[in-house]
Amino acid sequence: MAELFLFSIAESLITKLTSHAFQEASWVVGLYDHLRDLKKTLSLVKAVLLDAEQKQEHNHELQEWLRQLKSVFYDAQDVIDEFECQTLQKQVLKAHGTIKDEVSHFFSSSNPLVFRSKMAQQIKDVSKRLDKVAADRHKFGLRIIDVDTRVVHRRDMSRMTHSRVSDSDVIGREHDKEKVIKLLMQQNPNDDDKSLSVIPIVGIGGLGKTTLAKFVFNDKRINECFSLKMWVCVSDDFDINQLIIKIINSTNDANAPLCQQNLNMVDLEQLQTHLRNKLANKKFLLVLDDIWNDDRVKWVELRNLIQGGVAGSKILVTTRIDSIASMMGTVTSHKLKRLSPEDSLSLFVKWAFKEGEDEKHPHLVNIGKEIVNKCKGVPLAVRTLGSLLFSKFEENEWEYVRDNEIWNLPQKKDDILPALKLSYDFLPSYLRQCFALFSLYPKDYEFRSVEVARLWEALGVLAPPRKNETPEDVVKQYLDELLSRSFLQDFIDGGTICQFKIHDLVHDLALFVAEDECLLLNSHIQNIPENIRHLSSAEYNFLRNSFTSKSVALRTIMFRDGAEGANVEALLNTCVLKSKFLRVLDLRDSTCKTLPCSIGKLKHLRYFSIQNNRNIKRLPNSIFKLQNLQLFNVLGCEELEALPKGLRKLISLRHLDISTKQPVLPYSEITNLISLAHLSIGSSHNMESIFGGVKFPALKRLSVSDCHSLKSLPLDVTNFPELEILIVEDCVNLDLELWKDDLEEQSPMLKLKCVGFGCLPQLVALPQWLQETANFLQTLGIKNCNNLEMLPEWLSTMTNLKVLIISDCPKLISLPDNIHHLTALEHLHIRGCLELCKKCQPHVGEFWSKISHIKDVFIEEPEKLEEEDE
Repeated sequence: MAELFLFSIAESLITKLTSHAFQEASWVVGLYDHLRDLKKTLSLVKAVLLDAEQKQEHNHELQEWLRQLKSVFYDAQDVIDEFECQTLQKQVLKAHGTIKDEVSHFFSSSNPLVFRSKMAQQIKDVSKRLDKVAADRHKFGLRIIDVDTRVVHRRDMSRMTHSRVSDSDVIGREHDKEKVIKLLMQQNPNDDDKSLSVIPIVGIGGLGKTTLAKFVFNDKRINECFSLKMWVCVSDDFDINQLIIKIINSTNDANAPLCQQNLNMVDLEQLQTHLRNKLANKKFLLVLDDIWNDDRVKWVELRNLIQGGVAGSKILVTTRIDSIASMMGTVTSHKLKRLSPEDSLSLFVKWAFKEGEDEKHPHLVNIGKEIVNKCKGVPLAVRTLGSLLFSKFEENEWEYVRDNEIWNLPQKKDDILPALKLSYDFLPSYLRQCFALFSLYPKDYEFRSVEVARLWEALGVLAPPRKNETPEDVVKQYLDELLSRSFLQDFIDGGTICQFKIHDLVHDLALFVAEDECLLLNSHIQNIPENIRHLSSAEYNFLRNSFTSKSVALRTIMFRDGAEGANVEALLNTCVLKSKFLRVLDLRDSTCKTLPCSIGKLKHLRYFSIQNNRNIKRLPNSIFKLQNLQLFNVLGCEELEALPKGLRKLISLRHLDISTKQPVLPYSEITNLISLAHLSIGSSHNMESIFGGVKFPALKRLSVSDCHSLKSLPLDVTNFPELEILIVEDCVNLDLELWKDDLEEQSPMLKLKCVGFGCLPQLVALPQWLQETANFLQTLGIKNCNNLEMLPEWLSTMTNLKVLIISDCPKLISLPDNIHHLTALEHLHIRGCLELCKKCQPHVGEFWSKISHIKDVFIEEPEKLEEEDE
């Protein structure tokens, strides 16, 4: 199915070859004519690709032609990439090279004459192969469709994207909700204090089991009935230790939670004690969402560990499998049925039309009824197709969906819903490859837009940003489009940063469309197929045992849980030998003490992370041969003594995340990084001050965390003219006002759009300089600032503020009098502030009249706070 990406790959190749910078560079080295011929053939092939993608489903010969084409396309990408590597190397040599470097370069394989000869041969080889494959296009009678006309009509999703479920967003489940709430609130049948009722919700995928559970979980009666509510997503993994940690973390304790990475450091007995303390003397509700484990022994072990709450405590589980529901349940399972035709149509209309718009198009509603009937009462299918047809009013488009042959394909019990595949087929080409990369993450993964942006950017699947745009702006557009098609859920839009999940069946779809490209490795897979280019692994051993002598196509290697010790060095040497075109290498949480010098040979690498490595002390200088590197992450490497000299040579770097024992950053190196847009500094405990008088002309995001000696943070607009996001956390000695005292005159205004302060004991009031951002600030988050006493009256001048989040600031007891002037404010969340929460309670609190105009208000109930305080 990866052949569905070919149009976007061809488009990106042609865009690169026609760029002014590329053509100019190709003239210099005498390769212009060769690359012009390659572009011409690419254009001829691209013209028929959209038609070929649509016709390949039942034509095996056409599928094979597309597979051959894909192989040539990727080789063409690598050749063009090789050319760019050489261009970047020349730039570095010109800007930072010594005579010794130039002599060394002349006698290396990068010598211009040698390089030109080698590249000319490679381009000829690729062009010859492409010409040969391209000539066969006439055999298939393909039409020329040179422009992808598939577009996504985006709706206003603000009502529908919050993680909580409101009554208006759920159709046809009121009866189910009342029945489950009744089961949860009734006394245990045998009135035994030690018994723990388990209530299963069971039904096929896509019926809305999780939505129903959320619907119940957020009901006011449940809040009043249970003093502690916990939600844990289980999915395929039923590791007892991990589940206990998830349950402990879901209690929302303001204290630091147990981290997943420390899992092996805490034994089960300690975890059990910790959990018992959490549950003691509390009537709790625990939701275990998406259970797949049918091992009764494991379930009994977990249930016994969860005992400890007061009488009436309950567990609500959701599962697709009847036998699991029977094994776990202490009462008869609540079987979720398919939606009725009437409710299905109501749900479809809600997603296919703007409010009231359906009345203007009764003929489309009639076609919609027939489409809905094919969805067989599955809400996910109904919602997805409604989203697909949103703002489309041509009758033939609706008829195409209704009459599509995909509905006639034989469907096995667990096959992907035809509605999802049909909706995927309507995605524009540029979104397909991005969507497929979701398959590299496990089910129920909580995605963050920053992480997604960095991966997509490194793999070159984003369209080039337009003028005044950044890659992050393009990512936000893509995510909005996927959200409008209902491919994303639990979407929380923080303005500059978003987070979301994808439904299990949507994850299955990603696995299906990416099966020829991406592989999420596990213990059942013995070898990596030769065609796989993107690889994600939960454990290092799976990867080490699966490499074959022909594993040369890999462009991505990602770990979810780290790799151990010297094995990392062996892995890197293997990558250098067998996967020289690697673009992404994520070794987060690894435990190695050294990195091999050979890493400098991975010259195509864009993304390299050894985040949270607690052992590494030094880095090889060869890292700075990686001129293509866009992301370099050593954040959380607390033993790292210093950043190696040569950082300035990473001229493509946009994201730099660092920890170091150095008392002073190597500013002369960092300020030479002209493309640097995101800088994170953390766990650097020897630094007392940073940035004094140093200019960062392109920096847009700055994060400073866990720097315990830090006292001042100078941030004037002269040195940070483009700064938009500022996150400052866990800097116990930092005074945010201190640096302003040294300024002789008022500087121009900062342009911050998003500010987050957390765990700052010195913060008694918001810093005065924040007022300068009044015309720009959109998001403000404050958490765990125990000494913050007031919010200034000038906060009401923040006319563009959309999101205000205040968490665990116990001394904060009031809001500014003029907070009702914040007419742009859409999301106000306050928790962990006892007095303030009481005053902001809906309809009864003294501040309610000032905040009732805000669309999304979440105020933690005072009773919950008092219970936690006891």
